[in-house]
Amino acid sequence: MKYRLLSDEELQHLEGDLKAFLIINGVEGEFWKTLNEQEPEKALALVELFSDQVLQTVYEKISYLEFRSPDACMVFHCKKDEQELIALNRKTEGNVDLSSIEGIHSALVNHARDLHVFKTSKAYVDERELEIHRLLEQGCFLSTEDFWNALEKVIH
Repeated sequence: MKYRLLSDEELQHLEGDLKAFLIINGVEGEFWKTLNEQEPEKALALVELFSDQVLQTVYEKISYLEFRSPDACMVFHCKKDEQELIALNRKTEGNVDLSSIEGIHSALVNHARDLHVFKTSKAYVDERELEIHRLLEQGCFLSTEDFWNALEKVIH
């Protein structure tokens, strides 16, 4: 498995797509039921393949990811061949909390000297979508081009 198994809830939302996937792969109605009962490992392998295809499609569409904690805000621009990062890190303990938009704004306006701000880039070590998957597994979530652009204006 390349990524992860979709959750039951995710599979419920994609039930029609899963049925179409199974039909394309020659597994219909009663055969699917029988496969589930008699050879659950083969049924699971098909669901794993479907999960990987769904997640591959989703990850291909992701351009911006973000990670926030009280100490740091990191925004990733996931380009085709490289990944750029804008990071805000708290230099010392204090009134700065970077875990919310309000906290980030307040820190930039009122406590800029308490922040270490930088931008960097790197080529992907692994396949782009695998690196996006890892970032999501580590707690990143979708971000926006607008937020990226706003941070770029701040650091220039």
